[in-house]
Amino acid sequence: MTRTLRLSGLEPFVLTPDIPFVNVGERTNVTGSARFRKLITNRDYAAALEVARDQVENGAQIIDINMDEGLIDSRAAMVEFLNLIASEPDIARVPVMIDSSKWEVIEAGLQCVQGKPVVNSISLKEGEEAFRHHAALCLAYGAAVVVMAFDETGQADTYQRKTEICARAYRILTEEMGFPPEDIIFDPNVFAVATGIEEHNNYGVDFIEATRWIRTNLPHAHVSGGVSNLSFSFRGNEAVREAMHAVFLYHAIQAGMDMGIVNAGQLAVYDQIDPDLREACEDVVLNRRPDATERMLEVAERFRGGAKEEKVRDLQWRDWPVEKRLEHALVNGITEFIEADTEEARLAAERPLHVIEGPLMAGMNVVGDLFGAGKMFLPQVVKSARVMKQAVAVLLPHMEAEKDGTSQAAGKVLMATVKGDVHDIGKNIVGVVLACNNYQIIDLGVMVPPQKILEVARAEKVDIIGLSGLITPSLDEMVHLAAEMEREGFDIPLLIGGATTSKVHTAVKIATRYTRGPAVYVTDASRAVGVVSSLMSTTQKTPYVQALREEYAEVAARHERSERAKQRVPLQAARANALRLDWADYAPPAPQFTGPRVVDDWDLAEIARYIDWTPFFQTWELKGVYPKILQDEAQGEAARQLFADAQEMLARIIAERWFRPRAVVGFWPAQSLGDDIVLFSGEDRVHPLATLHTLRQQTAKRDGRPNVALADFVAPAGVARDWVGGFVVTAGPEEQEVAARYERANDDYGAILVKALADRFAEAMAEMLHERVRREFWGYAPAESYAPEELIGEPYAGIRPAPGYPAQPDHTEKRTLFHLLDAERTTGVTLTESMAMWPGSSVSGLYIGHPKSYYFGVAKVERDQAEDYARRKGMDLAEAERWLAPILNYQPAPAVDRVA
Repeated sequence: MTRTLRLSGLEPFVLTPDIPFVNVGERTNVTGSARFRKLITNRDYAAALEVARDQVENGAQIIDINMDEGLIDSRAAMVEFLNLIASEPDIARVPVMIDSSKWEVIEAGLQCVQGKPVVNSISLKEGEEAFRHHAALCLAYGAAVVVMAFDETGQADTYQRKTEICARAYRILTEEMGFPPEDIIFDPNVFAVATGIEEHNNYGVDFIEATRWIRTNLPHAHVSGGVSNLSFSFRGNEAVREAMHAVFLYHAIQAGMDMGIVNAGQLAVYDQIDPDLREACEDVVLNRRPDATERMLEVAERFRGGAKEEKVRDLQWRDWPVEKRLEHALVNGITEFIEADTEEARLAAERPLHVIEGPLMAGMNVVGDLFGAGKMFLPQVVKSARVMKQAVAVLLPHMEAEKDGTSQAAGKVLMATVKGDVHDIGKNIVGVVLACNNYQIIDLGVMVPPQKILEVARAEKVDIIGLSGLITPSLDEMVHLAAEMEREGFDIPLLIGGATTSKVHTAVKIATRYTRGPAVYVTDASRAVGVVSSLMSTTQKTPYVQALREEYAEVAARHERSERAKQRVPLQAARANALRLDWADYAPPAPQFTGPRVVDDWDLAEIARYIDWTPFFQTWELKGVYPKILQDEAQGEAARQLFADAQEMLARIIAERWFRPRAVVGFWPAQSLGDDIVLFSGEDRVHPLATLHTLRQQTAKRDGRPNVALADFVAPAGVARDWVGGFVVTAGPEEQEVAARYERANDDYGAILVKALADRFAEAMAEMLHERVRREFWGYAPAESYAPEELIGEPYAGIRPAPGYPAQPDHTEKRTLFHLLDAERTTGVTLTESMAMWPGSSVSGLYIGHPKSYYFGVAKVERDQAEDYARRKGMDLAEAERWLAPILNYQPAPAVDRVA
């Protein structure tokens, strides 16, 4: 017997067989409609009701209502809007789908909605206990439920995961809880296709086939989905999006999808879609051919009247012998023909291993010679490594069939970014360069605890351990791991690298803790091969290590002499010599708002205009200032090719929306109190909200210069009104997924390139947001009119100091900043235990507006300041010393026993 889904608003709605598909209107959802979000944020409920009315008039049989937005009281907004709908018969006649990721919002909606609604959604992501609890309450309120294909390990993205999770949820609901199966609506997750990421190509097929399985195997249950997610790669091209939705629904409905969250007023008619566009959509949705995405992009451009100009290429080298073709491809980083050429070489060789040991290694030797001679540069070497990896991937199956393994590696190197740190671009580059020189690389990734590093090193019998870190707490992690290596009896070389590391720190803090083996500072990837080859050489190792120890002993002694020569003053004397600003002429305007505000109107193309390209080239170890570096006599060719590749990828990032930028900014009334900055919750400046702790310079100053602290640039109590701002921006976590796709395709060059560009996007966002702060949000420089390229020189008033950098060197101040901004919820950026931001392409900081503020370095911290700082922060001295370790002038107390 068929059991039918029965819902109601003022009128009953029964999903009978003669209703093939139920349109769930999506425009009353703040996460899916920018217009609706603005109306709710501005409390313009009259206009918001018109949005709902339009949905019903355009054919929505259910309306989805979602109020999940950072600056909205979601619970109150849901209740108020549902109560208003109840008084509008032409809207209230249709059932409501109460949509929220917060259970308290869903339950508040259930308590005031009339009729029989749908809850969107419940899932197994928090485990079976929470799932049963939410399902029981829905049953008690008489609501149908949307069950997301989401379990404790994440969202289901494959056919197998979708069907397994839905079957498990169905069994719990029907067999254990007595939930009516006709009131269960499964959402097997519609994901974007045609993103350029190979793993995404089958998402449409996986949804359609999972739908078919659910309708066959889970009796009486229904299937729904958020259709607009499918076409996310084509945002801005509405004609293409509508065609994709129509094609997807045509096939999904045939498979049994009987509900969907769609814009009921914007659906193309399947038979009226342009035939070329429809075919391209079919290819993408059904994953009918490997080049479907590329063809879709071409059709989309043609559909908008665009055209592409083909480049004329010199292919004379294709007539050369295969050995020379392989060498040419390696030296020039050409992957287009590598699979065919490698196969040709394999067929001509006695064994596949001979291709690696012969033409491929010969080609890489040429690359190594050119790199060593300064005739090739790092970006070119990484592209060569991509070619090599793809060639080896062709040969590996044949070598496995012979069961003879691969050629002997020159050595085994374990690499890791230390615990609490998330940055790995430099480490990855070093790994690629070493792999090009026949070293086997074991890359443990990021945030790796010391126990894992040492366990893997011992199990794999590695020859060398390499540590990387970007943030200053990573320095202390490296010291700790070095001491653990000493304690556990290791004697293999320990390589140290990363932005905050230095030869001095390695000599003074790391080499002194690890005496059984050499600790070596590696400045950059170009030096890594020479260092590793010397450490692996049976003849060079001993004299190299001896010379290194002598050099580091001299570095440490020189550092100690330098520190002794510096004149420092006690903290009280430094405070007596603080900067004294004339606050009488300082009257900044009040910011437009106080507290945090999410900024979500980001345009990737606009952000790209603010990119500072000089650090991008530095990431690739090309030294120089953009754009002059493009004309550099030695590096120019490599820089120009790298820049061209970056521009090509940048165009794809923008066109295909690879990143999803997000940001939050806030302002608070503030006053300085000694070396602290106190923030208040209101203009009465009576109720302290938080305290930011700063450090003061303690070196003796000449010529009457002050001992500065960041707090000096904020007005003291009773002198002038002042404010302090804060921000967090991120290019988004998408870079990790895109980079992983390149890595799986043996394309380290593309993986590193996308991460480097993500970092540039985050920094550009910080620059762009600061401009809006000065001109608009705070508005103390409304007439400012610098071009984006002029902002690189920081000609503007005000600063944005970042915790962990010289002006504010303690990373733990990020905790206060993130709490004030509710940053984890509003941006998705989280802090590791060492206060690194995840995703790595994120930036945070403060805004201080005084026109005389400037960046400055903090002198080494004396014991009196460390003790005072610990007291002000409410920390134990040992804990404060751990965070201040990189700038301490004295040897800290013995480190507390830390368990990772």
